[in-house]
Amino acid sequence: MNKWISFAASAVLVGTLSGCNSDNDTEAAAQPLDVRFASIEAPATMGEKNALQVTDEVIVNGEAQNIGYTKLMATGEENNGEIYGRLKDKNDIPLTMEDGSPYICNGTSNPDGSGSGLDYFSILQKNGKLYMVSQFECQIGAYYMSELEQDAKTGALSVKPGTMRFISQKEYFGGFVHCAGMKTPWETHLGSEEYPSDAKLLQEDGTLDPYYDFVEEYWGDLKLSNPYYYGWTPEVSIDSNGNPNYTKHYVLGRLSHELSYVMPDRKTVYMSDDGTNVGLFMFVADKAEDLSAGTIYAAKWTQKGTANGGSADISWVALGHATDAEIRNMLDPDNNVGTNDGIRFDDIMEIAEANGDGSCPAGYSSINTSAYHECIRVKPGMEKAAAFFETRRYAAMKGATTEFRKEEGITFDAANNRLYVAMSQVAYGMEDFAKKGKAKRTYDEGGENHIRLPYNPCGTVYALDVDSNYRATNMYGVLSGTPIEEDAEGNRCHLDGISNPDNVTFLPNSNTLVIGEDTSSHVNNVVWAYDVERKALQRVLTTPLGAEATSPFWYNDVNGYGYLTVVTMHPSKSSEELGESSAGVIGAFKGLK
Repeated sequence: MNKWISFAASAVLVGTLSGCNSDNDTEAAAQPLDVRFASIEAPATMGEKNALQVTDEVIVNGEAQNIGYTKLMATGEENNGEIYGRLKDKNDIPLTMEDGSPYICNGTSNPDGSGSGLDYFSILQKNGKLYMVSQFECQIGAYYMSELEQDAKTGALSVKPGTMRFISQKEYFGGFVHCAGMKTPWETHLGSEEYPSDAKLLQEDGTLDPYYDFVEEYWGDLKLSNPYYYGWTPEVSIDSNGNPNYTKHYVLGRLSHELSYVMPDRKTVYMSDDGTNVGLFMFVADKAEDLSAGTIYAAKWTQKGTANGGSADISWVALGHATDAEIRNMLDPDNNVGTNDGIRFDDIMEIAEANGDGSCPAGYSSINTSAYHECIRVKPGMEKAAAFFETRRYAAMKGATTEFRKEEGITFDAANNRLYVAMSQVAYGMEDFAKKGKAKRTYDEGGENHIRLPYNPCGTVYALDVDSNYRATNMYGVLSGTPIEEDAEGNRCHLDGISNPDNVTFLPNSNTLVIGEDTSSHVNNVVWAYDVERKALQRVLTTPLGAEATSPFWYNDVNGYGYLTVVTMHPSKSSEELGESSAGVIGAFKGLK
């Protein structure tokens, strides 16, 4: 049974920026919209749990529209001689499984055991055409591009036959765990590389971890690789001939990039860092629409309160300025991909054993990051390398906060100058010398202990107010999930609230924040619409069993139509998706400009 909720809008910025906000070059008054989504119930039967459930109607300024969901493409589908999600090696030769079948990043049969798959896709408007750029979150990353066709009368989208192309990353050492992304204001796809391996471990015992070790399938010989090849921000542009151009931006720092989000000035970029004891980062480019040079900053949390996920003042610690070319030259000094003669951890930093009382020897900084307590110092003259190759460690050394837990999506409400960041859990370093509510020193030992909050395994979405330079000045929880005793269905967070918020996007014409889940504490993951003024939360989509709801990004004006993109990632093989990750859109919407 559908329920209706009204989303009243306020003045907004005129223009278009898919992904999360408007084009935002010029601020102007706009007619307020009244948007009402039909809310769906939580799946009850096994058939409903195994299926994709989507709201089918929206009312915009009193006019009813049928929206529903359109699947564009699923992993394993063939187009133009390519297989959607198939991984390739350093020579762009397709990889195969042991039985000779294609090695596809689809989430249910990944040899690397990642349980990931298609994570995000962008819709780009170039050359009078629509392009779909997709990224895949396996240890060996992949990008594909296709053209889209759009019905001029209905706005319905479909993939154009014979257009899918593999986007090579071989000139940039291949890809790695591509997570969330966005469409930039200049119509490019800005991606991510998540969970880079700790390069220090290679110095200690010659091994790293399964995330890194699986790139041997890409290289053929792991000795050709370097852990510093991964953990960066890729960008894909499309030239006037319809060809994709791929680069990696090293100046946005090396961390566990969940999402790099471009602000309306087209220079400021916020970067979430997914993991335990991580930071929140900001990059300011030297030139608008050019992310190849600039300065990176790390946030410092100065706590003010503990209610509803906590609140704090935010200040920014400058880490360093560089160009992509400078950092690339350190990584690959002979400009010969695969010779692996670039920088190593012990070229940059030194580690010492802590004293018996837990303090650090003279000359060493005491920090706590995703590697937990370390006594560390930068070698003379290696500060720039530290800022960009060891961004999180260097941020901690400079006094920034590295205690956040699983930072996920970012979006921006231009009308109210408010940034939103999803925190999947309030846990570990965000607690006060605790783990899941019980005393434990691991996550704060030797660090600053800036964040001291009650444990919430269901997570919180935070708001950050920004100033006229788009710098966040504070941070405070606006919506938290509610833990419950596990019910008969297996839910551990209240069904009428969020659970482990992941990607987020803001409908700029209204007060609507869209939140996608990546959770095991709801039996079915949900995409929610939340009215930030009325505090009303409604269920818009539920995924099949086993699937995350990734990539909810708002496209305000694609040839006059609006779309909400959604990826159904790694559903169960028992679901209607049969284990294949799929890309789709809710819409088309009309009248939302």
